[in-house]
Amino acid sequence: MNINKKIVEKILEQKIVALFHGKCEAGPRALCNRSILFDPRNKNGKDIVNTVKKREFFRPFGATVMLEHAHNWFEMLHIKELPFMTVAVPCKKEKIKKIPAVLHIDNTCRIQTITAKQNKMMYDILQIFYKKTGVPMLLNTSFNLAGMPLAATKELAGYTMKNSKINHLFLVKEKND
Repeated sequence: MNINKKIVEKILEQKIVALFHGKCEAGPRALCNRSILFDPRNKNGKDIVNTVKKREFFRPFGATVMLEHAHNWFEMLHIKELPFMTVAVPCKKEKIKKIPAVLHIDNTCRIQTITAKQNKMMYDILQIFYKKTGVPMLLNTSFNLAGMPLAATKELAGYTMKNSKINHLFLVKEKND
């Protein structure tokens, strides 16, 4: 089975998936190479993932969404894309009940728009999830636990897995590794 299909299969089973592939990103947000992924449709998703990450219950999550669908789900006004998950935008009223795990208390979401050119693997995962659910996004948060650094190395990924209740880790070897 294709690894991207396997990742989506686990997410559809309501499992928490950690993804470790490509080069480690830098900055304040998970940008898909060191990410924890979960189903945004799960009404208890925020509580489930916050418990696993050992974070405070009120901390919200962002979503990675296929760029071509972002304007159908969020009030982006004049914004064309948001590739760095640094801006919260309102969810469209008719979509609010469909993605409770990624919405803040005011029904906004800090989104990351993504294209195949930016991150082919994540885009393909989103395409598979979208075809199965009609939802073009996933809950995406950094692959770490509260107070710990991002799982930048395989050793830190192993430590994070051993000290959490993340269900699955997908370590994807890059062609140049």
